[in-house]
Amino acid sequence: MTSVDRPDAQPRPDLHGEHPNGGPDGHPSGWPAGAAPQGDWPAGYPAGYPVAESDRLTRFVQRAHARTPRWVVPLAAVGCVAAGIGYTLLSDPTRSAPDALPTCLLKLTTGLDCPGCGGTRALWYVLHADLPAAARHHFLFVFALPFLAYLFVAWAGRQAFGWRLPELRIGPKLVGGFLAAWLAFSVVRNLPWPPFTALYV
Repeated sequence: MTSVDRPDAQPRPDLHGEHPNGGPDGHPSGWPAGAAPQGDWPAGYPAGYPVAESDRLTRFVQRAHARTPRWVVPLAAVGCVAAGIGYTLLSDPTRSAPDALPTCLLKLTTGLDCPGCGGTRALWYVLHADLPAAARHHFLFVFALPFLAYLFVAWAGRQAFGWRLPELRIGPKLVGGFLAAWLAFSVVRNLPWPPFTALYV
């Protein structure tokens, strides 16, 4: 339904500047008093569909976003990353008891390594500059960590300080290839034959 099909819609003018209904309010020109044509629509008539007014929550969020300094969100993200690193350092996941139950639900119920098993221990070894041990626990995590760190620094720097670091072009094919490699790694590390058993953590 077009705007002219609505009951409250004003008729659209023709290309010659005349109102299609012909002179409302007694004006031969076809326009209301004081309404001069602008383009193909008069100033005195509503153009297009009415815009819905925003609700209170939307207006509140918009005002809060406009008033929030641009460094707040990157700072909050840095705080989350720092909290994760602090938890890893304090908990020391490499020193769990030999008979301790795994915290991973999949491993607890099936005995299989999930796609993320070993990631916390790998991070602990990375923080202690032991890359071979970190790769032993989760090779793909160690491989992806430099790229993730660069993407985070580039994003946070752009948001907080306006930095323009070179962008990493990560397309759908690259993401799909990485996810496929992650799936294959998750399967291979659970195979019960050497040398795949060395990947089990």
